[in-house]
Amino acid sequence: MNVLQTLRIAIRALRRNKMRSFLTTLGIIIGVAAVIAMVSIGEGAKAQVLNNFSSLGSNLLIIIPGTTTTGGVQGGFGSMPTMTWDDLKAIRTEVPTVRFAAPTLRTNGSVISEDQNWTTSITGTSPEYFAIRNWDAAKGVVLTQSDVDAGNKVVVLGQTVQTRLFGPSADAVGQMVRIKNVPFQVVGLLEAKGQSAMGQDFDDAVFIPYSTYLTKIVGGLKNYLSGTIMVSASSAEATVRAQKQITDLLRDRHHIAPGMDDDFSIRNLTEMAGAMEAGTKTLTTLLASIAAVSLLVGGIGIMNIMLVSVTERTREIGLRMAVGAKPYNILAQFLVEALVLSVAGGVIGIGLGLFVAQRLAAQFAWPLLIKPEILLISVGFSGLVGIGFGLYPARKASKLDPIEALRYE
Repeated sequence: MNVLQTLRIAIRALRRNKMRSFLTTLGIIIGVAAVIAMVSIGEGAKAQVLNNFSSLGSNLLIIIPGTTTTGGVQGGFGSMPTMTWDDLKAIRTEVPTVRFAAPTLRTNGSVISEDQNWTTSITGTSPEYFAIRNWDAAKGVVLTQSDVDAGNKVVVLGQTVQTRLFGPSADAVGQMVRIKNVPFQVVGLLEAKGQSAMGQDFDDAVFIPYSTYLTKIVGGLKNYLSGTIMVSASSAEATVRAQKQITDLLRDRHHIAPGMDDDFSIRNLTEMAGAMEAGTKTLTTLLASIAAVSLLVGGIGIMNIMLVSVTERTREIGLRMAVGAKPYNILAQFLVEALVLSVAGGVIGIGLGLFVAQRLAAQFAWPLLIKPEILLISVGFSGLVGIGFGLYPARKASKLDPIEALRYE
């Protein structure tokens, strides 16, 4: 018999017991569906983590001023300004792995248009800030160095602030707003950034030149920088090196002796993103391993049913041998039956897994990433499960004695 005839006979045999065949494949269906759903959701979760961190900026380091100790009570990082404007200049000019560095001075306050007001985050910064955060203007322009040098009273709005002050379809560029009773001209509207993983609305903010911030909004501390410094490394690979070089530079500038604690802190968001991605990958691998157990259970179910089928069809096997069927023909028939069961279960499982993954992705608002190789691997693995667990019943059927098989009742 050729392969096509063997396949046709196998399908006919399976169709005689449709319900039993379906129940036999159920373990494979559940296992493959679980693998597809978990891997797709896991990849989507990793992509979401990377998107959240990329929205903060590329190759990002945040330098936070140091601690205070008053009367034996220690304050956390950021409780005392230890960074100076000269430190910022040194970071820009003396650290070769730094691409951009920008001050970030932040407070909350009301922004008022002609007939609306909105309390939001007010950030004083420099043009490099927008390059660090990969944040372009949807309309108008972002801050320029001439704005900083001249202390211009200009402001760039986030999408949420424009919607609250002027409406979603209005063009705020060129309009006037007041920040703490100081008039500012809107020169740009930023592209929408969305929310962080913690629910922070990146678009609920306005940005002004840090020089204007210090003179018109919040008074400065002379040479001390009353905020943080945001740094972008020249590449993702250079981020750790940039962190070490900045640390060495600031320790030298602040005259910190060896063995003494730093009076500043550097947060490496690239490392944080990598740690979160690794955690997500571990969880995905764990869930996929649990799903693989379902495939194993499904394979055992196939072997069990095939053994029952061999017993039920003993006389049929004996009759086929009596009319000339060779042992390898019997072996091939039962192997093909097991393979059809497992592959059919794998295909149905892929459809079910994609449906479940789509629903879960919609529920959690995660991107759904489906890798074609995972689909092929799932079908291939389910086929291997069918062959592996169907081999023993098939060998048992091929080794039956034709005379004894014909006598079987």
